[in-house]
Amino acid sequence: MKSIFNQPDRIDTFEVVTLRVSTMRYVAEYEIVMKDGKAEVSYYSIRFTQSEDERVLEKRVAVDEAEALKLLNDSDVLSWDGFHGAHPRGVTDGTMFNLHATVNGGKRIYATGSENFPRHYRDLTDGLYEILNN
Repeated sequence: MKSIFNQPDRIDTFEVVTLRVSTMRYVAEYEIVMKDGKAEVSYYSIRFTQSEDERVLEKRVAVDEAEALKLLNDSDVLSWDGFHGAHPRGVTDGTMFNLHATVNGGKRIYATGSENFPRHYRDLTDGLYEILNN
């Protein structure tokens, strides 16, 4: 089904989805990429050195493409495009995120927030955790 803007209402394919999460204590990235017919779900810790950030692979799991697509669609990631969750006034700490994705043959999705998240954000992060730890 298409919306009134002639855009798909679901993700049918994806090339890469990267979610960077940062707090005062850590920075991490979750990444889903298609490789050899499987969706590779990876978790990286970001370590800071004097010259550049170092992206260290902590865990990687290959799952069926259908499982990754289900998570992305159940989390309604397509609707996140353009989301900018400004940091709430009076909140002195919290979690920040950036999401970059290329889906449906080239459509780019970008979302960002600071202690302010799109609907179903926790569904995505919980789902990634579940995939990586089962």
